[in-house]
Amino acid sequence: MSNNEGHFIIPVFIPHQGCPHKCIFCNQSAITGVRQPFPMSPNDLLKHVQKYLEYKKEKRKTTEIAFFGGNFLGLKRDRIDSMLKEANLFVKSGQVDGIRFSTRPDTIDTARLDFINAFPVTTVELGVQSMDDRILSKSKRGHTSADTDKAFFLLKNCGLKTGLQMMVGLPGDDGSHSIDTAEKLARLCPDYIRIYPTIVLSGSPLAEWYKSGAYTPLPLEESINLVKEIYCIFRKKNIRVIRMGLQASKDLDNGAEVLAGPYHPAFGHLVLSSLFLDMAKAELKNRKDIHEHAVIKVHPRNISRMQGLNKSNIPILKKEFNLNALEIIGDSNLTEENLCIHPKPTGFLKPILKKPTKKRHN
Repeated sequence: MSNNEGHFIIPVFIPHQGCPHKCIFCNQSAITGVRQPFPMSPNDLLKHVQKYLEYKKEKRKTTEIAFFGGNFLGLKRDRIDSMLKEANLFVKSGQVDGIRFSTRPDTIDTARLDFINAFPVTTVELGVQSMDDRILSKSKRGHTSADTDKAFFLLKNCGLKTGLQMMVGLPGDDGSHSIDTAEKLARLCPDYIRIYPTIVLSGSPLAEWYKSGAYTPLPLEESINLVKEIYCIFRKKNIRVIRMGLQASKDLDNGAEVLAGPYHPAFGHLVLSSLFLDMAKAELKNRKDIHEHAVIKVHPRNISRMQGLNKSNIPILKKEFNLNALEIIGDSNLTEENLCIHPKPTGFLKPILKKPTKKRHN
């Protein structure tokens, strides 16, 4: 549940660029909201980064330009060179600290890593999605779990920070495969993780599978519970989970692009709210000193998570534990992973007020 408030990311979306084929779940234009089929020119990139730098606040300690939404190392060599050179201008000027990008595991090799070594690349994010080769094949990913293992160790040997993306609910996954993927990725000890539930997006091959009845997406509640279990696997290894669920956007929120599946604009919040509800229930079951009133203390950043979406956790706890009153308050002395429950203090002494004495008139 750690935050990264001091970090400022300037996203540069390159949807579908560098991709050798189309995965069954993919519609990057719908996810990113970027519709241009053509590459961003050096001048466009310059203006784009300058615009984002205007939003940077003083508290931001580090800034990175991030190429997302495509397969960066799958681009042609001259295109990679051009984009990195333009981004590097901002690093040289001191306005940006580094460059990061996302790519496929099968594009990581010694030759490509030697090439990017000339640039201030700090972080590489791998679109792993699954560590089950059967599921990868059904999803038409075009790489294997062995490719992921090889790519990860090549990146770490180069001293690069490495993030991993995984998906739950892919075709052929009954949930146990996602748990197995999470455990295998946790053993790699990446710097961070993103977890995405599979959504049926219009224009994706999966949309046709869904319409024909060949694919049934996970229900929202089941997806939340599965991702919550996976989140705990990474948390036990102190691996940061920086995103759960797709980034909310206008096209996704209005339903224009989502045909089916567990999409919710606050999916990550729902997962963490469910986790805090579980934690509170476990604590209250072990407490014999709490009867009608309870106070739950959490780190201030977690007040809304403990409350639940639309404060839904409060009536659940009150009903299950026969509470007449339940307060949730912030305590900055607590870590973001913990909560503390106390009975509500009773019997406050009221101050005794002396009656005013009447003045005597002579």
